[in-house]
Amino acid sequence: MPPVDTKASTTVGAVVDPSPSLPPADPEATKLSPGDPGHGRMRLALFAAGLATFALLYSTQALLPEISHDLGATPDQASWTVSGATIGLAVAVLPLSALSERFGRRSMLTASMAVAVALALVIPFAPNLSTLIALRTLQGAAVAGVPASAMAFMADEVRARYLVGATGLFVAGNSVGGMSGRILTGWVTEAWGWRVGLAAVAVTSLLCAVAFRLLVPKARHFKARPASARALGRTVAMHLSDPLLRRLYAIGLLFMTVFGAVYTVIGYRLVAEPFGLSQGLVGSIFVIYLVGTVASATAGRLNARLGRRGTLYLGIGTASAGLLLSLSDNMVAVVLGLVLITAGFFAGHAVASGSVSHTAKEGKAQASALYQMAYYMGSSVGGALGAAAFAGGGWGATVAMALAAMALAGGVTLYATLRGGRQETQGSPVAGRTPSRGAG
Repeated sequence: MPPVDTKASTTVGAVVDPSPSLPPADPEATKLSPGDPGHGRMRLALFAAGLATFALLYSTQALLPEISHDLGATPDQASWTVSGATIGLAVAVLPLSALSERFGRRSMLTASMAVAVALALVIPFAPNLSTLIALRTLQGAAVAGVPASAMAFMADEVRARYLVGATGLFVAGNSVGGMSGRILTGWVTEAWGWRVGLAAVAVTSLLCAVAFRLLVPKARHFKARPASARALGRTVAMHLSDPLLRRLYAIGLLFMTVFGAVYTVIGYRLVAEPFGLSQGLVGSIFVIYLVGTVASATAGRLNARLGRRGTLYLGIGTASAGLLLSLSDNMVAVVLGLVLITAGFFAGHAVASGSVSHTAKEGKAQASALYQMAYYMGSSVGGALGAAAFAGGGWGATVAMALAAMALAGGVTLYATLRGGRQETQGSPVAGRTPSRGAG
């Protein structure tokens, strides 16, 4: 028997066994970035999802005067067809985000859009206001799976440095959906009534859902986690204990309070004197949402130049100036005011929502879901309080309420500024984050 060559044996072993000294692969290196085919498809798919989400969620908003007239409802009663949907979303977004951790963001996005569109096809047949509000609330809960999963899906699959830009396009899809849904329902309602208007939105959203499913790339970095109420509670508590995330949630709520109030009530103001616009023209006012599309898509560049807090100050100031301009009885001034309100809102929202996804190092879906809860609760509160203020004191009372919300948002951001960024940047040193000009 020949002697064993231990040196050769060791050498062979060294070749077969992987070297423990090799550094682990950087997961960021395999994520999507501009130029990758999947990156473009991801952005387009989520643009379609964002468009459908806002078109469905706010489908009755431009029609409130017609719904009030047809169903014998006051403005504050009819406004619950909007507020009910946003409350449904706010309540459902957190549990659906937990399910997305178990079953996947892509699956949750697909299922949520399917159920929301199915309800949209039923809603035009609601026989009375109570049924309409109930169905809209269920639809809001179904839609919740989109914002619950979209931000986390992008955080999983897109490189961190390109995340704000990708988020901006998703938010831009929201603005296009909000605009197109309201314009479509406005003109269709003027010709055939509000029920046909809602049916037209349902068909449009169905096409968006199909486009999303055809475009969306497969998830490459998702790792399933078991759904556990206890684990969810721990994750939520962890996020709520983070002062930066709490401030971002508050800012999202306050921005959306203003936006919800303004666009819930503006239709009532414009159909009345001294304006006297038709339902179709009132719906066309929402073409102003295109300003939001531009503001959202450029949020990344603003963030790079001004920092996140600087961009938030700009958004707050722009929206506040727009509110003051909207007090005029001159139609040009009112439109310009709405332009500024819309631009300020979408810039602030894009930065705040993108910051949440980047700040959370664990439980990204839950962090985004908490932001969405705050954001859509702001819409519900803004719509209800804005309509009540309008009923009691006219447009001036609605503007006063909205300015108070912007003042609070400015106070939250100023507090962050005065803290000088200690644990206030894109992350604290303890969490391994690097300083930035930016955290809210």
